[in-house]
Amino acid sequence: MSKKKNDTFYKFLIIFIFLSIWEISSKLEILDPQFVPSFSSILITLWTMLLSQNLMLSVAISVQRALLGLAISIIIGIPLGFLLGGWFSKLDLIAEPVIEIFSQINPFLLFHVFILILGIGESTKVSVIAWTCIWPIMFNTVYGIRNMDALILKEARSFGLGRWKLFHKVVIPAILPSIFVGLRISAGYSFFMLIAAEMMGASSGLGWLLLSYQQTYDIKRIFATALVIAFLGLITDIIIKAIQNRFVVNTLIEEKN
Repeated sequence: MSKKKNDTFYKFLIIFIFLSIWEISSKLEILDPQFVPSFSSILITLWTMLLSQNLMLSVAISVQRALLGLAISIIIGIPLGFLLGGWFSKLDLIAEPVIEIFSQINPFLLFHVFILILGIGESTKVSVIAWTCIWPIMFNTVYGIRNMDALILKEARSFGLGRWKLFHKVVIPAILPSIFVGLRISAGYSFFMLIAAEMMGASSGLGWLLLSYQQTYDIKRIFATALVIAFLGLITDIIIKAIQNRFVVNTLIEEKN
């Protein structure tokens, strides 16, 4: 059995053991089932929720908000990373101090500022998600540029490649792995911040749904909604990882050819 298959087996084994302990502890009332229902009862509750349009509608709304915020952060974060990475040295000197200050602002505090400026609407929630997600993408892009192998750049310049061709043919392929690390981190942040934003100011979405179940003290539905949120985050990470593997490999093949 290969190492990769071994790792996958042990991951699923640990999850199975954890869920089994959870199930048994709740059934035997080692854990109070009023506060920690059994995993099987949560799955039953989740199934009944899936049959209703309310959950699926909330999932669709939340995913749309999260993906839109993530897309905006990609559009802004990657170019900012190139600016701060030193590829455009003059802009780097101007922008870096300001960006460093902005990156330290707490998004939960900023949420209320966005409400004052944009009102309680979709733009506020998407903006705070985008703000949260920009920084991992930007800083990982910066890291990729600043930690490039200088020998690779030197050899590329020796072939007479111009600045823009060097940027396209050498720099971008070299930093893609680092950019994708930032994307995966930001994808996780997008759902985390989404739920917080929807709980603070929304009338739809998974965060709002979670808050409504909390107010009615519906523990099983709270756990079931949390499972849906975790599943969405996991699926998003798997998709980005698959794109990374395919895109980075294809880029390396093109470079060799």
